[in-house]
Amino acid sequence: MVKSYLRYEAAASFGVIASADSNVAYDSSGKHLLVAALEKLGVWHVRQGTCTKTLVPSPSSSHGASLAVTSIASSSSSLIACGYADGSIRIWDSEKGTCETTLNGHKGAVTIIRYNKLGSLLASGSKDNDIILWDVVGEAGLFRLRGHRDQVTDLVFLDSGKKLVSSSKDKFLRVWDLETQHCMQIVSGHHSEIWSIDVDPDEKYLVSGSADPELRFYMIKHDLADGKSLPDKTESDVDNGKASAQNKWEVLKHYGEIQRQIKDRVATVRFNKSGNLLACQVAGKIVEIFRVLDESESRRKAKRRVNRKKEKKASKGAGEAAENGTIENEVGNDITVTVPDIFKHVQTLRASKKICSISFSPITSRSSLATLALSLNNNLLEVYSIESTSTTKLSAIELQGHRSDVRSVTLSSDNTLLMSTSHSTVKIWNPSTGSCLRTIDSGFGLCGLFVPGNKYAVVGTKGGTLEIIDVRNGTCMEVVEAHGSSVQSIAATADGFVTGSADHEIKFWEYQTTQNPSQDSKRLTVSPVRNSRMNGDVLVVAVSPEGKYIAVALIDNTVKVFFMDSLKFFLSLYGHMLPVLCMDISSDGDLIVTGSADKNLKIWGLDFGDCHKSLFAHANSVMAVKFVRNTHYMFSVGKDRLVKYWDADKFELLLTLEGHHSEVWCLAVSNRGDFLVTGSHDRSIRRWDRTEEPFFIEEEKEKRLEEMFEADIGNAFENRYVPKEELPEEGAVALAGKKTQETVNATDSIIEALDMADEELKRLAEYEEEKSKGKVADFRPNILMLGLSPPDYVLRALSNVDTNDLEQTLLALPFSDALKILSYLKDWASLPDKVELVCRVATVLLQIHHNQLVSTVAARPVLTLLKDVLHARVKECKDTLGFNLAAMDHLKVGSSFMNL
Repeated sequence: MVKSYLRYEAAASFGVIASADSNVAYDSSGKHLLVAALEKLGVWHVRQGTCTKTLVPSPSSSHGASLAVTSIASSSSSLIACGYADGSIRIWDSEKGTCETTLNGHKGAVTIIRYNKLGSLLASGSKDNDIILWDVVGEAGLFRLRGHRDQVTDLVFLDSGKKLVSSSKDKFLRVWDLETQHCMQIVSGHHSEIWSIDVDPDEKYLVSGSADPELRFYMIKHDLADGKSLPDKTESDVDNGKASAQNKWEVLKHYGEIQRQIKDRVATVRFNKSGNLLACQVAGKIVEIFRVLDESESRRKAKRRVNRKKEKKASKGAGEAAENGTIENEVGNDITVTVPDIFKHVQTLRASKKICSISFSPITSRSSLATLALSLNNNLLEVYSIESTSTTKLSAIELQGHRSDVRSVTLSSDNTLLMSTSHSTVKIWNPSTGSCLRTIDSGFGLCGLFVPGNKYAVVGTKGGTLEIIDVRNGTCMEVVEAHGSSVQSIAATADGFVTGSADHEIKFWEYQTTQNPSQDSKRLTVSPVRNSRMNGDVLVVAVSPEGKYIAVALIDNTVKVFFMDSLKFFLSLYGHMLPVLCMDISSDGDLIVTGSADKNLKIWGLDFGDCHKSLFAHANSVMAVKFVRNTHYMFSVGKDRLVKYWDADKFELLLTLEGHHSEVWCLAVSNRGDFLVTGSHDRSIRRWDRTEEPFFIEEEKEKRLEEMFEADIGNAFENRYVPKEELPEEGAVALAGKKTQETVNATDSIIEALDMADEELKRLAEYEEEKSKGKVADFRPNILMLGLSPPDYVLRALSNVDTNDLEQTLLALPFSDALKILSYLKDWASLPDKVELVCRVATVLLQIHHNQLVSTVAARPVLTLLKDVLHARVKECKDTLGFNLAAMDHLKVGSSFMNL
């Protein structure tokens, strides 16, 4: 009989407050801060410092790092747009906590998302150098703008969403006209990659930041209602007709620069909602705050500047002053206001660590100019109040996660507590809920152990000390100087524990209780019993369950096994090419497994030291390995971000668990084997639960091969053999969507529905013929069509296609099937709720198959019929919408009169 196993699945992820790869953003109310935490989106209540909602895509959507959130934008309503590393965009409703739609179009990670003021349009930029415009209401892509030669870094809407300005790492700004879908203007001038742009609320100025030592400012020219432009011409423009023609398309006009105080490159520039402040965040710990002066203040400042210039020249000499005085008087009549006159540097905000992102709150308190939220690269959020002369730190969200990567995880004997260590803190968690119970300041913890009874814990640090932690009080009771170098490993023994260190020693310790001199209570302490010196750095120690052997992994790639009682040498396990980084002994003491930096797992017999099997386990170093208690199943983790489940008797890989976004350092398995916990460089702690779903090795092998085959096909045909498109310099427009597995499946379902409908129509025709001859028999409809007529069944298949995927789905249809769909459109147009879908399908099919339709005689009657039917149906819909809008306006006016 074929052996079955129980599947493990991702159950929970905790410990990450803010990941470094995404921006933070306030929602429209200003009460909540939207923060990316790897694949999750956390909605944090700023004042309470609690996470009120967590928005996570369904597990089937994608796996691992491809699903990390890379960009966030909040609309004026409750909708939130999230861009992901796989190029997808999800629209979330923050009130309901549900994903409204998923938009697929980009082939690279989404770098920036922006809503227009109404929240009806969404623009996204990506590492694939493309910009896509999305219709949020229609949940579909409108078009793709191509022209940038490197990844798009920022986007800004202008003129109520009629224009779009994009910045890129190719050092250029591009202005796009969204109505005509073309690039109006290319702005050069930056000498390095442009990282961020923003426009003030009144749309007077656009600011751009790069690695250049200055911020560049542009005046924005708007189109007025009468078709003219704002007067922004110089005398040379008027005199020179050619220059005037060029000026017609000039939306951004260079206005000036401001020298920055910090040499690091600009990461983000943002205006606050009222437009009186400009924040410039550099790629370090600093945010420069500029005050935007109003017209009267800026003119006064310009006047003072001119007067100072006069006085300076006057002091040089009477003759020179007399000569220049006439010039200054002429200039004084019409003072030119420059950029430094408008933007005044007021203060510099310094954070404790490198800043990843900033966001201004839309709500401003009376006591301050603005509230600014920062996300730092050490998994921390800070909120500052900006006053006229200083900045005040209002709050920090930090206790829910480690400041650096998680180096060890340890479960208590009853599996109710989890201890994790990092470079500065020890945290105690509830592994079932993911809530942080205690945070204790400590040294750089490399390993940990719960003392029997689970009231105390011992942590081995990089400094060579042992820290005794009181779990209940959350305090460090004692620090014991244990080794001359870092404590690399701790293993429990019958009456204490054993430690291995880089100072070439292993030490045996026992627990003792001492009377507290100041109090009546007793406290735990540890004392060394014996030690043994090795001939190299000790990396790992492991004790067999019955306490007979102790295994010691050394820096010379070997594992030495000693008798526990006498410390006499028993076995040497030799075979790894690089040092052994982890090992474990099975509950029955028969097997020992070692994981090495050479990417291999080796399974050894502990009776004779023979190597049963060497497995190529991970694509990088194996960092931790653990047996499931009372079995020969084991889990391993590595620097390749994967968790793997093995059968040590059959030497087979059972499962690969994906989810971590960076190297996995540590692993702990519960006593019953019903769950395991892993800790990673991405600062997350993940719990994986055993389910009741059985699986078989052969099925999993087939599934892995299929996934590899599909991935290889996608890479080979999409990227390797397709010739690269040469983009025109002025920019180009393309379809918004992209081919995905969903669009391929949708195309298959439509073709299947069309074939089934054809068969049913043939059967109906045959039945009618038989009926006319007098051979009457009952007609039995096809049960697979769910009792629907052929046109309705095809319409059902078409309606099930996601709105965003419709274009790509129809694009994959062959011409013969496209003709069949066109013939059905006449019947569907009579349904009022399907008119929009029918028009969209007709438009897309006409665009795709225009040449063939024109040259196909059989298609002409269908097109002629559609021309008359669709115009009438669309007019009816427009009239209905117009009537409803007029009624709503009437009600609005009526209610306002009632209020008066």
